Amino acid sequence: MTKCKVVGRLMEVDLKLSVEDTSSLVDERLYRKLVGSLIFLCNTRPDISFAVGVLSRFSNKPRENHWNAGMQILRYIRGTHEYGINYSTGKTLTRFCDSDWAGDVDSKRSVTGYCFTLGSGCVSWISKKQPTVALSSKEAEYKAACFAACEARWLRRILSDMGAGQQEPTTLHCDNQSCMAIAKNPVFHARTKHIEIQYHFVRELILSEEVEMIYCPTTENCADMFTKALGREQLERLLQKLKIGLRQ
Repeated sequence: MTKCKVVGRLMEVDLKLSVEDTSSLVDERLYRKLVGSLIFLCNTRPDISFAVGVLSRFSNKPRENHWNAGMQILRYIRGTHEYGINYSTGKTLTRFCDSDWAGDVDSKRSVTGYCFTLGSGCVSWISKKQPTVALSSKEAEYKAACFAACEARWLRRILSDMGAGQQEPTTLHCDNQSCMAIAKNPVFHARTKHIEIQYHFVRELILSEEVEMIYCPTTENCADMFTKALGREQLERLLQKLKIGLRQ
């Protein structure tokens, strides 16, 4: 596959968009049409999922700064319009998960991001704001791991129905050691009683050997691009790992 070369920046790294923005209002109808089109494009372009998810939060009263961020995404797409996901033969289901603690400026909710690969390109991904506020970064990461675990079980059953069942546990790459300790060690339960019971589902999958958690550095975590805006070099590196580039 041709090496990824990002043309233009998808979103400014330190950009913090908010509903309290005081810039001029823009046409709501036109803004919603832009966001709707970008959401449709996310079906084949995982790299824009986070940026589009941020813009979708302001469809009620969009401001000029929100519109400008949308225009920047369009410039990025124009420079990478020939990009797509390249697939090759593969049978091993692998996933990456990550979260950005209190990433939403207005609600202070964290952003969950995960992606799955099947021996080659990305086959499933998400960038979504968590439904509740996390009290710590490890709690936010633990919730993200749970969402990814649910998706892993569903994908494993789909593959089994297709005659490509997974015999080995699905590998989950996580960049938070505390999250992994909570998932693997029941001793930590006394410290996690405030976390909703539903999020302990990931522990059940680890005990049943459907999921295996492995630590990976943040710089190598592909899900990082689904939780925050990245610099050009880091984005290029992760796109390369997810087999996103010029279509073959």
